[in-house]
Amino acid sequence: MEEELTNLIKVWISALISISYCYYISSKLPKGFIRLLSLLPIFITFLLLPLLLSSVHFCAISAFFFTWLANFKLLLFAFDQEPLSPLPSNLSRFFCFSCFPIKTNIRNPSSNRIYNKPISKWVLAIKLLIFSFILHLYSNNYDRSQSAFLALFIIHVYLEAELILVFVRALLSTLLGCDLEPVFNEPYLATSLQDFWSRRWNLMVPAVLRPAVHVPVQRVTAPLLGLHLAFYAGMLATFLVSGLTHELIYFYLIRKPPTWEVTCFFLLHGVVTSAEIAIKRTRWLPRPHRAVSGLAVAAFVLVTAGWLFYPQVLRNDVHKRVINECLLVIDVVKHMLSIFLM
Repeated sequence: MEEELTNLIKVWISALISISYCYYISSKLPKGFIRLLSLLPIFITFLLLPLLLSSVHFCAISAFFFTWLANFKLLLFAFDQEPLSPLPSNLSRFFCFSCFPIKTNIRNPSSNRIYNKPISKWVLAIKLLIFSFILHLYSNNYDRSQSAFLALFIIHVYLEAELILVFVRALLSTLLGCDLEPVFNEPYLATSLQDFWSRRWNLMVPAVLRPAVHVPVQRVTAPLLGLHLAFYAGMLATFLVSGLTHELIYFYLIRKPPTWEVTCFFLLHGVVTSAEIAIKRTRWLPRPHRAVSGLAVAAFVLVTAGWLFYPQVLRNDVHKRVINECLLVIDVVKHMLSIFLM
């Protein structure tokens, strides 16, 4: 464990040095190809950093922050696009907005958007209790079928991801002195796949992939396909890139060649989401009741996740490593509390 913590420190120091280079050197270069060329060493560095880590949590979080978010944000930065343009006022803000899933929450009273409201404290408390109960089941060797365990583990992954990102958002909001948008917006309340992926699930990802992938692909394909079909081409490209990025994160975790199941998961969702939007635009069918569409979305996401997204996790015992690391943290906290209360 000491070696892993040492490697984690090395990873974050390397990231800080890399971001400092981007802030003090690359930002002074003209936008476009020259700045992009100057960022290539950083892209490669961020691709390699997660390989230094073996812990599932440390590796996955570092891959998400650096390999995914930072690389895509720096790609946009090369062409003077948000969220890193205009250039933040100091290095610490540049580092935070580069590497963390945060975005300044611009409140607009005339806006009807519901996905920028902070999570209720009561909802957060309930989610924390549910997560604690799941860990309690793990610690007591809860006897369950494979399907029951898979459902439990899917809920575990969602709750843990949200709780971690809520903590990161709260900490950075305090340190930076600004209001930040939430990363999740109750995805279990989604009434369509479009609602789920664009307005409720991991909101920083579509906020980055939209200008980095969707818009450029749409712009390039529009002369060939027309504006209507180019929109769907951009959407499918976005889901494809998301799938490939998840494959890379899976590689960091299991260190085995990809099986492309995760890519198929995202391509399937891209196709079905595109079909859903096309049907809604034709207005041939009346919109179903929110309860019906919500259940349909939840069922589709859970079934396809169990079919394509999680099999690699189960086959390679990643779930066991996740659970063991969570229980280890609980044991450490209990030990520290016992020392403190003595």
